[in-house]
Amino acid sequence: MSGMDKIYAPWRQSYVEDIDTKTSRFSESTKCVFCVAFKGKNDAKSFILRRTESTVTMLNLYPYIGGHLMVLPNEHKGELFELTQEVRAVIMEEVNFALEALKKSINPHGFNVGLNLGDAGGGGIPSHLHMHVLPRWHGDTNFMPILSNTKPVSCSLESIYEKLSPYFTSEEEAK
Repeated sequence: MSGMDKIYAPWRQSYVEDIDTKTSRFSESTKCVFCVAFKGKNDAKSFILRRTESTVTMLNLYPYIGGHLMVLPNEHKGELFELTQEVRAVIMEEVNFALEALKKSINPHGFNVGLNLGDAGGGGIPSHLHMHVLPRWHGDTNFMPILSNTKPVSCSLESIYEKLSPYFTSEEEAK
């Protein structure tokens, strides 16, 4: 047999539906780390690479791989439908800008781009939507995550910020 085996388990439906979503580990009363960083005056300290009128592009402080970026709306919104069509379009344009900047600066072989929406969807900070942009290289995976539940990242945030920042300009600087 090939592929994954599946077990039909309809008795689990009530369990899944009855989980109290109010017990999430995330609270609206908790200060959003992104919003705090956006208000700061030192972009290098917060690893912010680019600001536009409606978005911010920054390094992920807990990267899956060196060069892992995030494109976020300036507004504290956790769902795509909460953003205007214009802001959603700008986010995609900024993702495209980030892809081109990463190609020029660190020459990856490919990319993973995506959203983790909601706590159950894997969102580390589900109350503030963020699009992940991950550069990938052939052979960038290894046995460490499987054997020791550890993912090595081979560069510091400071060094990757220094390498990337010349390729990211603010919207104002680009004019």
